[in-house]
Amino acid sequence: MTTRKITITALFAAIATILMYIEFPLPLMPPFLKVDISGAVILIAVVALGLRQGLFVLAIKDLIHLMSTKTGGVGELADFIMLAAMAVTLYLVMKKVSGGKGVFLGSVISIFSLVIVGMLTNRYMLIPFYSKTMMPLEAIISLCQNVNPNITSINGYIVWGVLPFNIIKGLIVSFMTVILHRKIGSVITKNAQ
Repeated sequence: MTTRKITITALFAAIATILMYIEFPLPLMPPFLKVDISGAVILIAVVALGLRQGLFVLAIKDLIHLMSTKTGGVGELADFIMLAAMAVTLYLVMKKVSGGKGVFLGSVISIFSLVIVGMLTNRYMLIPFYSKTMMPLEAIISLCQNVNPNITSINGYIVWGVLPFNIIKGLIVSFMTVILHRKIGSVITKNAQ
């Protein structure tokens, strides 16, 4: 890896880390599910630098955020798993379809990866772990029910919380990736080589 590529990877990691701290909740969503736009930086890193560097950026960002975690590391683990699913999907599509069309198609398909991986990991790994280490499941459901009365169980949390949240987050991150790629993608790719 060239010095220039290392420098650009570090720059992406710094930008993604800062953006991860700028987050906002969505109406009717569980209060601990918040959108941040750092995922767009990860996907642009994949487009410009490759999958390995994109995953490095993601790992660095989540490790730094772990130092100030409020979720016992569960939020950072969730972020890593779900954005890695988006990054891998984008990369695989771009291997088959080149250029802007590949970035667009990969970004759209990566939303499906985010949604599926998000539902499975929340249902079978993240919420069970969080409920054993941080807060009982009943308290999590009660917290969610305060903003959305449809959430009465872990399955309700998946259907009425995780599913719509990840669709919205995926749309935001993918839209920003496509726009950023159109505006600055070629400049970044050219300077990274």
